[in-house]
Amino acid sequence: MLILGILGFGMLIGAGAQMILGRSGYKINWGRALAAGLIGSFVGGLLASLLAGDGLDLRPSGIIGSLVGAVIVTAIWSQVEQRQRA
Repeated sequence: MLILGILGFGMLIGAGAQMILGRSGYKINWGRALAAGLIGSFVGGLLASLLAGDGLDLRPSGIIGSLVGAVIVTAIWSQVEQRQRA
């Protein structure tokens, strides 16, 4: 059950990152959302929670850090994809 929660949270964070960047139009690439959400949540959420002193509990600083991390991962992924197309 915990794994399903982590996957769902990662997908929501990744979808939010795609919406913030607005690069995919109105379509959400769920595979990319899952990958970016999990990677961004791990890196950004962990760093934000530890820097804020919250530990590893689910706090707003970790959620914001997760979203920021996913936005960064999605932006980098889009830039790499554009360079490969050119």
